[in-house]
Amino acid sequence: MAHLLSKSLKLLAVTAVIFLLSSSQSYAHCDGLDGPVIKDARKALETGNVKLVSIWVKEEQQSEIVSAFNKTLSLRKLSPEAKEFADMYFFETLVRIHRAGEGAPYTGIKPAGRDLGPAIPAADKAIETGSPKELVKFLDDAIHDGLHPLYTKVKEKKNFDPNDVNAGREYVKAYVEYVHYVEKVYKLKPGSAHGEEASEAHSH
Repeated sequence: MAHLLSKSLKLLAVTAVIFLLSSSQSYAHCDGLDGPVIKDARKALETGNVKLVSIWVKEEQQSEIVSAFNKTLSLRKLSPEAKEFADMYFFETLVRIHRAGEGAPYTGIKPAGRDLGPAIPAADKAIETGSPKELVKFLDDAIHDGLHPLYTKVKEKKNFDPNDVNAGREYVKAYVEYVHYVEKVYKLKPGSAHGEEASEAHSH
């Protein structure tokens, strides 16, 4: 049983890796000064190549970005102060439009060096190194740490006395928490939209 559980956890971890690497890079820190969106914006402004940031917006938003880009290039030539002001204007415009395209609200540009937690740096490192090996292990451990205590609790409470209602309720509570966790992890799998319907049908 332990072997099967370990194998399942690894499969879930690999699935989560594929999902992360196929999504927009590090969406959660796209609004940071040291995030991938603004890094590309700096390169675009220094080279005069707007295509370097066009990848971060949808096609229908392209004209707005090109307009903001051209205005920024003109303003940058006026003075060092104007350059700083113009760059920040462009960063804010780009991030706002990018987030709108992702259905997320714009909450301003965040400072560099903020704590992003362990997941985002691990995902970025996998892309930088070209290997998801460490990321798979990271996710495997995270899933195990979340699932194992829930599984153990259900297993311990499964053989309750049918006449002991309180014990039965404790089992049901443990079972619901366990199943919901498994459902949430499974929904990370690309193409698992049908899982939402199953979740609604199985809601407690």
